[in-house]
Amino acid sequence: MTIMLDRRHVLMAGAGALAASLARPARAAGDFPDKPIQVLIPTGEGGGVDQAARAFNRIWSKYLGANFEYSYFPGASGQVGYEVFISKRPADAYNILFGNIGPEMIMYATQKVKYKYQEDFTYIGSMDIDDSVIWVGSSSKFKTIQELVEEGKKREITLSTSRLPHPSTIGALALAEATGMKVRMIPYGGGGPARSAAITGEVDGCATFLSSSLGLGDQARFLTVFNDTNRAPELTNNAPPVNQALGTKIPQMSGQRAIAIHTKAVEAYPDRVKKLTDSFKQVFADPEYKTVAEKAGTPWEFIQYGDAASCQESAKEFVELADRFRSLLTATK
Repeated sequence: MTIMLDRRHVLMAGAGALAASLARPARAAGDFPDKPIQVLIPTGEGGGVDQAARAFNRIWSKYLGANFEYSYFPGASGQVGYEVFISKRPADAYNILFGNIGPEMIMYATQKVKYKYQEDFTYIGSMDIDDSVIWVGSSSKFKTIQELVEEGKKREITLSTSRLPHPSTIGALALAEATGMKVRMIPYGGGGPARSAAITGEVDGCATFLSSSLGLGDQARFLTVFNDTNRAPELTNNAPPVNQALGTKIPQMSGQRAIAIHTKAVEAYPDRVKKLTDSFKQVFADPEYKTVAEKAGTPWEFIQYGDAASCQESAKEFVELADRFRSLLTATK
């Protein structure tokens, strides 16, 4: 069968094709990215890192021009995910890891891993700073950090934590060392179980990141923050900074959710990495990000852009902290 097209139909078809081409971004062959970015998360699906990653990537996709696909490899405090990422994911800048610098560099420094920082991976941007805290359930008899410390001089205090290699673990152990209290850290393999244990009174309290516990409302009573200031006093019953409350000199204990990439990709595809880092930074100026971040449980006061240099500095500091408190971390195992 022969189909006859008159001039009017040809012109209409041409106009339609032109409109379609203008409606989508022009993309030359070989442009990056021309397919979804693969995100590996070294913790469980639905956890704090996953929620933060999805909130951030919802805005990032507008500037990067690509969608994101997710996979999860929890285990060994993040070690499993990092080893899968480094050994089994192509170093092509289409694969990124979304993790948390503090806990995962402490894990790196205290466990026998099969990779090397920065030879195998490097962080290229961070999105927030989340301080460590100690809190108790609302039915707990402890009203202040001083009361918890005094009780810990009489008996062993038990504190739940999501994973043992964690800034809040070091904070609690450093607190015990400075005050003479006795404490035992109990890892629950996830933030949800760790929080539930403190709420129900299975343990005396919980040592964790602040943002992960803000949604608990009146189920939690915050006792102290491991920083020089409390960035969210109205959300944490005005819990005092630990050094201010007790006269100690404990270092700041925080986490930074960040993206990591293969070092080989940085070397082989500098233009792709520049596209990643430039578009990553653009997210922070987008008003929509405030909305989605807060819906994901991260107060806007915690959101803070960090470039590659600040990420490397933070990673180095946590390796040094892990070495400094290695004997205390080992003693809890």
